[in-house]
Amino acid sequence: MKLATLKNGTRDGMLVVVSRDLTTYADAREIAPTLQAALDNWDTVRSKLSALAAKVEEDRVGVSPFDEADCESPLPRAYQWADGSAYINHVELVRKARGAEVPESFYTDPLMYQGGSDGFLPPHGTIPLADEAWGCDMEGEIAVITGDVPMGVSAEEAGKYIRLVMLCNDVSLRGLIPGELAKGFGFFQSKPPTAFSPLAVTPDELGAAWSNYLVHHPLCVDYNGEPFGRAEAGQDATFSLAQLVAHAAKTRPLGAGTIIGSGTVSNKDPDGSPGRPVKDGGRGYSCIAEIRMIETINTGEASTPFMRVGDTVRVEMFDEDGASIFGSIDQTVVSA
Repeated sequence: MKLATLKNGTRDGMLVVVSRDLTTYADAREIAPTLQAALDNWDTVRSKLSALAAKVEEDRVGVSPFDEADCESPLPRAYQWADGSAYINHVELVRKARGAEVPESFYTDPLMYQGGSDGFLPPHGTIPLADEAWGCDMEGEIAVITGDVPMGVSAEEAGKYIRLVMLCNDVSLRGLIPGELAKGFGFFQSKPPTAFSPLAVTPDELGAAWSNYLVHHPLCVDYNGEPFGRAEAGQDATFSLAQLVAHAAKTRPLGAGTIIGSGTVSNKDPDGSPGRPVKDGGRGYSCIAEIRMIETINTGEASTPFMRVGDTVRVEMFDEDGASIFGSIDQTVVSA
């Protein structure tokens, strides 16, 4: 099933069930007023939500036209948001550009940071930017929402606690990252609010594309209306989303509604090279930093600028028939 949160003037919005073709929705508030409420009582409400979803598909319940622009991120705020590093190719490029080796532990122990979760950006809206010198960047990712995850869960068991899957634009301010990391205490100011896709879908909705706790479809990132990234989310992943959930739960339980991100989806070229732009026949990039790293490696200098006021980014994923799975993240950078 496909779930969304519509704006209704409250912080947490209203839960709706959306048709598979993303054209209509049914109000789900009699089952659970919000997505967080549904996650808190998932074992009780899932079957009811599934039954409502079936009625929507069979036209057996009153529906309304669905418009992605009316959506909040599925969880407009969350108890916890942590982002990992499933795609080590991205990390390798960043390190190589500054002449640093990737520590061996990165291939067995994921990177992860805890982001701000008290308010997420709507999927169709703006990215406020106070200073273009901060180096605003998009990061196209896959994310999952968990139920209650016990502390110390194994990677083999962690997957069963994944309730929903969605897309993510993890906005980063690249110009602020080096100074923060130099303090040895992690990200804060360099990670402004994140946006998630309008739809969060149950893993079974993905069919065979949900395999080994990865989504096996290209992640489509368009920048200023042009194809920028078409990275295959099911390839070149050092860690699965279940492994990232287990990593987050190593020393503490995770509450229902925890969001775990994959990190920037990133592919190598078939010949093992860092990757080519889409216009050159490659799979492109899911963030600007990656193409800047390749430019630095190849020429000694980055030439692609970071996002400026007026720039747009769109993140979306399509199934085998060309239908949008999660709806789109479609944002414009504005002056804060």
